[in-house]
Amino acid sequence: MIDELSWPSVLTTVLSRQDLSVSEATWAMRQVMQGQATPAQLGGFLLALRAKGESVEEIIGFRDAILEAAVPLPVDPRVLDIVGTGGDRFGTVNISSTASIIVAATGIPVVKHGNKAASSKSGASDVLSALGIDLRLPAEAVAQVLDAAGITFAWAAAFHPGFKHAGPTRAELGVPTVFNYLGPLVNPARAEANAVGVAQIESVPLITGVFRTRGATALVFRGEDGLDELTTTGYSRIWEISNGDMHEFDIHPRDIGIPTAQMEDLLGGTPEHNADVLRRTLAGEEGAVRDIVLLNAAAGIVAYRLSQDPTQAQRNMIQRLTEARDEAAAAVDDGRATAKLEEWIAATQRFSVA
Repeated sequence: MIDELSWPSVLTTVLSRQDLSVSEATWAMRQVMQGQATPAQLGGFLLALRAKGESVEEIIGFRDAILEAAVPLPVDPRVLDIVGTGGDRFGTVNISSTASIIVAATGIPVVKHGNKAASSKSGASDVLSALGIDLRLPAEAVAQVLDAAGITFAWAAAFHPGFKHAGPTRAELGVPTVFNYLGPLVNPARAEANAVGVAQIESVPLITGVFRTRGATALVFRGEDGLDELTTTGYSRIWEISNGDMHEFDIHPRDIGIPTAQMEDLLGGTPEHNADVLRRTLAGEEGAVRDIVLLNAAAGIVAYRLSQDPTQAQRNMIQRLTEARDEAAAAVDDGRATAKLEEWIAATQRFSVA
């Protein structure tokens, strides 16, 4: 019975390497979101889960509790989210944030979900703040920005206030935990199209399993170099999910006409540095950063088109990515991407309540 649950009973179950049921997992995460778990209970729980290995049912229960406690975001869910789990430890430039702007410039509505950096110098919210985008907007204003600019940012810290109860413990542990897996799954917009980068290979079955259970549309991907992006240093794997079905692909940048890069060409720095790189990329600067950003923007476009038309899954993946990459490149080269960024900045300032 749910009312008989306690931290000792939940911890005993996990420590004995038994999976929690969906309802048990929901109870545990509700305790975390409500600040009812002590640091010792939370730390022990996260490490025990990591040692056991999380199950799809546990992730579903955690996700349900987090979304239940989330601040509602009143937008049409027929939008795209491009997001990564983080935890790859490379410290690249902000690839998914740059790709999101380019995708929005092609006319696709984007609600990006993200937070401050956990394992790099510049997370999504860090670089967007450095660009002048006001992230401290109430939910209604976040929705208004989407209507005005075609892109908006759901800052996890604002929409998931319960996360603050886990933050200090996560920081002190200093290792990836189940929260890294959950980030891409708890966008308050409940986006119907998702392009999700995964750093830890063991989390792929969890994330794909949740999307399949939901009947959602997603491209889940991982660079063989460990990036939570489609990489340009070598091969990437893609798991395409649509209507509960899943297909797996291996791709190489040369398949799409993109030169192979070195990891050092993709590394970033402070939020200010990464914001400068983002602006230069949107302005058309050539090089390795542009190549990887366009590849990941292409993944977002492919995911969105699949959500609109499930028969796209019958087409060749390389062909779809190539077409989408060309579409993304056109949005950069004709100035739409830079214009979209400026439109987004202006919209957040217009609706700011400060």
